[in-house]
Amino acid sequence: MLDTVTLAGTYITTKGHRKSRSLSRLRIVRRYVSPIGLVLLWQIACSVNLLSTRVVASPVQIGVTGWMLVRDGTLPFNLGVSLLRAGIGLGLAISLGVMLALVAGLSRIGEDVVDAPLQVLRTLPALALVPLFILWFGIGETPKVLLVALGATFPIYLNLHKGIRSIDPKLLEMASMLGLSRWQTIRDIFLPGALPDFLTGLRYAVGVSWLMLVVAEQVNAESGIGHMMMDAQDFLRTDIILVGLVVYGVLGLISDQIVRLLESALLAWRPDARRGSAL
Repeated sequence: MLDTVTLAGTYITTKGHRKSRSLSRLRIVRRYVSPIGLVLLWQIACSVNLLSTRVVASPVQIGVTGWMLVRDGTLPFNLGVSLLRAGIGLGLAISLGVMLALVAGLSRIGEDVVDAPLQVLRTLPALALVPLFILWFGIGETPKVLLVALGATFPIYLNLHKGIRSIDPKLLEMASMLGLSRWQTIRDIFLPGALPDFLTGLRYAVGVSWLMLVVAEQVNAESGIGHMMMDAQDFLRTDIILVGLVVYGVLGLISDQIVRLLESALLAWRPDARRGSAL
């Protein structure tokens, strides 16, 4: 009797795993059907001359141009420069955003000192800051990295600050009853409790970092994907411009997927995370 029950349980578990894998595959198919369909419609429109390839290059033309740029080394070189700028800028943004959020989130005085200037900076358009950054830091790599860092700092700060302020007061009372020090309370209560909001902010920050990189690389840049696109504009090469846009889009998608995987791994204990992975 026990063996029968065990076999039945094993069968149900195996069937459940198979169903979960099938749902995951179906979700992947659903996710990419619409982009592929749009690309096919785009190619058809260019093939029947509904869209002029002089104005908008076809997907096939973009693919051929991209392959040529890869073969001659232009695309890998500029891509490496852009990745380095975005990576350094995002790293600075995470460090600065976390530090400012902790200062403002853990202290009323810190919030009064930090929050108002950040809200002012957050509303300033990035293009308006470009001339100042060039005057202050020159035309080298520093202003480009700092522009990326500036734009990506705000999502980190805002979401982590919200997460810290949203900690359940009962948890803080429990920490006080247990005699936890200030550092222990931050480490064991505030940081784990604010982790979901931090990861949400990180997803936004990754997207903003690519947007800021586009701005930074199109002003006094001698390399990078944005510089490659600006050179193509001078020669009316819409195919190269679209290659650059595709690269930016792919980089944004890949980086977002990386953060989502990180989120799934770090927040696997949440019921909504388990439900989301099964949809």
